Amino acid sequence: MTSASGETVAPLAQADSVSDWFTSNIGTFVSGLVNVVIIVVVAIVLRFVAHRLITRLVKRVISSHQRLNQTKNKVSRQVRETSEEAKLREERRAQHAHTVGGVLGSVATLVIFGAAFVMILGEFGMHIGPILASAGVLGLAIGFGAQSLVQDFLAGLFMMTEDQFGIGDVIDVGEAVGTVEAMTLRITKIRDLDGGLWHVRNGEILRVCNMNQDWANSVVEIPLDYSVDLPQAKQVIEDSLREFANDPEYQAQILEQPDVSGVVGIGNGAMTMRIITKTQPGAQWALGRAVRAHLKERFDREGIQVAHPVLYRSGAGAAQQG
Repeated sequence: MTSASGETVAPLAQADSVSDWFTSNIGTFVSGLVNVVIIVVVAIVLRFVAHRLITRLVKRVISSHQRLNQTKNKVSRQVRETSEEAKLREERRAQHAHTVGGVLGSVATLVIFGAAFVMILGEFGMHIGPILASAGVLGLAIGFGAQSLVQDFLAGLFMMTEDQFGIGDVIDVGEAVGTVEAMTLRITKIRDLDGGLWHVRNGEILRVCNMNQDWANSVVEIPLDYSVDLPQAKQVIEDSLREFANDPEYQAQILEQPDVSGVVGIGNGAMTMRIITKTQPGAQWALGRAVRAHLKERFDREGIQVAHPVLYRSGAGAAQQG
């Protein structure tokens, strides 16, 4: 539409209407923008505070376990940990703290920024009720469909926080027995004695036996011939073990003097003697082999005979040593 002077009227009217709308809504726009900025700033501050609190909490839990273990070791006078073993323990605790703190920090970040995003949508005039309802239904569906995954993550989180086991530990989780090669929040990788690699979900681990934590026992059972003089054999074993414990090669691995429990079994022409030695964690198997070899040499020198299997001939009623 054109006026008598030939000027265009419609664009001017539209410009005036836009200007009027902007003038009338400038306060609401600035207020909404300020609210958005405040929400973003508060979300960033809350995330920072949450991460700091989570890091301190995880480190405090790990350090409390460390102080408890040190107190137990001092009471029992078992502090013979080498610098390398102490370094490995510290690295393991640091790894656990980093993993657990990272997961909790990610969860906190997701919750805080998700809430901030929903609040920002509300500032722009969007109805957040349907969004929250849809998110709730979606979360419920995901929760039902991924129950095992959530269970695995929670189990792995508690395993790391409680320091139940770590990389390099020999554990027994049921069918899988071996050395832990890797562990995440979802699975634990175990290498068994035959070289097989087991992938075990953390949610399926109902109980675990850690053979490399704090200390271990080396249990050796020696079957002696039934005709051996028991007091003499026990004295020879004690002298041999005392000599073995003072050997510089094995002294650092032994926490307490080896104990001769005595006769724990009689049968088939044999008396079984049990020897228990408290050792450093992980050293019980090699130390047990060394104790057997050492006792074998001492028995040969002292003339103490170990038991031989007894074979029975059917019908004759006589026994024959094989």
